[in-house]
Amino acid sequence: MRAKTKSSRRWLDRHFKDAYVKRAQQEGYRSRAAYKLLEIQAKERILGPGMSVVDLGAAPGGWSQAAARIVGPQGRIVALDSLPMEPLPDVIFIQADFREEASLARLRQTLNGETADVVLSDMAPNLSGNPAVDQPRMIYLGELALDLARQLQKPGGSLVVKTFQGEGFDAFHKAVRASFRRVASRKPKSSRPRSRELYLVATGYAL
Repeated sequence: MRAKTKSSRRWLDRHFKDAYVKRAQQEGYRSRAAYKLLEIQAKERILGPGMSVVDLGAAPGGWSQAAARIVGPQGRIVALDSLPMEPLPDVIFIQADFREEASLARLRQTLNGETADVVLSDMAPNLSGNPAVDQPRMIYLGELALDLARQLQKPGGSLVVKTFQGEGFDAFHKAVRASFRRVASRKPKSSRPRSRELYLVATGYAL
């Protein structure tokens, strides 16, 4: 129990010394994760004024917040998460598990039957620390995000999805490439150095 407490303390020390945590506090973002999306945006320009965006696994809201500032009041952000999320200006939040059919119906209703320009997914499973368990869970979430994007996106739309490098990654990458004209792999500087996370940025959705 003492070791766990020391470990927790070390994590908190690293967290509050983190430059991106400090920057998020200064610039009013809810989480350091916002800078991952902003770095991707700086390279790929996937978001623009007036766009319609679906943000999966949105809580606590860093990505939705960053996206809302880019698409502006003429755009639309619909955020989903099974966890609660404090309200954000210009963001519609649905607390639901998007894997359930009823949740997908709520999402379609919120979009008024329209398609989305961009689907974002920063989802990750609850990590066990065992790659043999965590890797397939991560790939599965990516596959679900891809399937949802195929259902909701307009032609030419974009998908940003978090995944882990490891078993199943090549097959997932191939599946994304089958639906989009261009797929780039991005490891933002704001990703923690020890993290295996990688973002696939897919543009030019083709039915």
